[in-house]
Parts: sequence; C-alpha cells; structure tokens
Amino acid sequence: MKIRTATKADCRAIAELALMAGEGIPACFWRQSAGPGQDVVDVGARNACSETENFSFRNARLATIGDRVTGMILAYRLPDAEHTDNIEDFPEFIRPLIELEQCVPSSFYINMLATYPDYRGQGIGKGLMGIVDDWAAEAGCDLASIQVFEQNDGAFRLYRRLGYVEEARRPVIPHLCHPYTGDVVLLTKPVR
Repeated sequence: MKIRTATKADCRAIAELALMAGEGIPACFWRQSAGPGQDVVDVGARNACSETENFSFRNARLATIGDRVTGMILAYRLPDAEHTDNIEDFPEFIRPLIELEQCVPSSFYINMLATYPDYRGQGIGKGLMGIVDDWAAEAGCDLASIQVFEQNDGAFRLYRRLGYVEEARRPVIPHLCHPYTGDVVLLTKPVR
C-alpha cells in the first residue's frame, strides 16, 4: 500500500469514499444540489474539485494498491476560535457536529476516513491515520481531532487504539439521512 496526495483526477473516488465515510450526510446535501438525472456521486465529484472548500481533493490523501484507490483520509486545520461559523447557519441535525468542531479550534480535523469494502480489514484505515501527525504538524497544529458516532463500534475502537481520547460529546439529532441515535463523540490526540 502507498499513500499519495489526491489530484483533481481523483474527485470521483473521493466522492464515493465520502459517501461511505459520511454516514449518509454528504448524500443528503448533494441530493439538494443535483440537477435532473444527476447522480449524487457526480455532485460530490464536482464539489471535491473545489480549490477553496474544505471538502476538496487538496485536503485528501489516498491509499493505493497498484493503480487502484483503496481508501481516503480527508483532513484540514479548523478555523481559529475567532473565525468559527455561526451555528444557526446550519441545519439543525448538523449543529451537534459543528458544536464539537468549535470545541477544538485550530486543531487538525480528520473529517473523513473510508476504505472501499473490498479492502477493509487490511490495515488501510490505520495506515492513513498514520500520516496524521506529520500532516498536522505541516498545518501548524498540535492537536488532531475526529468525530465518530458512538454506535460506529469499529471506527471508535480504531481511534482509541491509535491513542485518541474522548474530549466531548453531543446528542445526535435524528434525521432521515443517517441511521444513528445516541451521541456523536469528539476524540482528540496531541500531535507528536
């Protein structure tokens, strides 16, 4: 397995993996901006080609085996405390996620981690998480952060094995776009 920086040519794979990582949330938003007959993956791929948004190929690293993309991590530095978004600007079901982001301003936020189903259980997620410390240091961050639905046992176990500890949690606001109830949990880890 190799890990490389994503390019614009990877935007479709980024969108496919984002749909897996996003627990239904990206699809919810992408459906709203899809044109007639346009697939949500096409919308996501278009969004991933952005040069300015956080959801962008610029913030993605891809795991590959040969020439096949097998997984993705998408991460970036969160804004400083004085530049955070107004929570009222977001749909209600997203607000707990934004609140948790605002608990760790200036941290290196791991927004998405996903592996294609055929490649799961092969250490790809762990390998992608292994680049976080150096990547975060390059971004000038001394703390990495990630959120996980508490019911996502596999992801929760992985992050804890990697040294991430619970920082905060918020109740999930039920919504048709994701299957979760309970809490969404913010985990953090100091960058070496």
